[in-house]
Amino acid sequence: MLYKLNLEHILFLDIETVPQEPDFSKLNEVGQELWGQKTQYQRKDEISAEDFYQRAGIWAEFGKIICISVGYFTFKGETRNFRVTSFHGDEVHLLKQFKQLLKEHFNQAKHLLCAHNGKEFDFPYIARRMVIHGINLPYKLDLFGKKPWEVPHLDTMELWKFGDYKHFTSLKLMAHVLGVPSPKEDMDGSMVREVYYKDNDLDRIVSYCELDVITTAQVFLKLRNEELLADAEIKKV
Repeated sequence: MLYKLNLEHILFLDIETVPQEPDFSKLNEVGQELWGQKTQYQRKDEISAEDFYQRAGIWAEFGKIICISVGYFTFKGETRNFRVTSFHGDEVHLLKQFKQLLKEHFNQAKHLLCAHNGKEFDFPYIARRMVIHGINLPYKLDLFGKKPWEVPHLDTMELWKFGDYKHFTSLKLMAHVLGVPSPKEDMDGSMVREVYYKDNDLDRIVSYCELDVITTAQVFLKLRNEELLADAEIKKV
């Protein structure tokens, strides 16, 4: 079935998130209490809610999206290209830009969204942040009433599970074992908060996010046993 999908109908994406505030002390009293309650089972006994706040970007209730990068295939004769672009900065603005992209170019039943661990993180995170900001959900993220086989989402990590529910594989590991060349990254996901709040270097985060989109597309090609993208086929727009 995977081989029958038209690559031009798939939008690959990745998001980068950070805590809503630079540090725990910026939260009001209610926010601090709710954060402690939300994370009490994830934290070890010796880790306080304040110390754990650096991981707040993982939760849509306490984090925010600072970048959504997307990529899509185009074919013209024998020429294949993978076009990559990003929405970043103000969260409301980037969410509306992303929604507009879906509305104008990926709004048909044949269109699919694809991300690594997207079903557990990227897709629900985007949807929750849209609801929080009062943005009506686009069709591709509104799953109410849809049957499992009607959900227009692909997840490279889920595809790699082959039915093994307990199996988690990072994008970096999956790319490594499948022989996808590792991009020269100067950061990893654990550094995003510091690069955003301390270094104030959003451009660096955007570049990192775009590399993950490209890697996700490369992994997807390997799952279809197809030739990887060459550097010349990747276009940033």
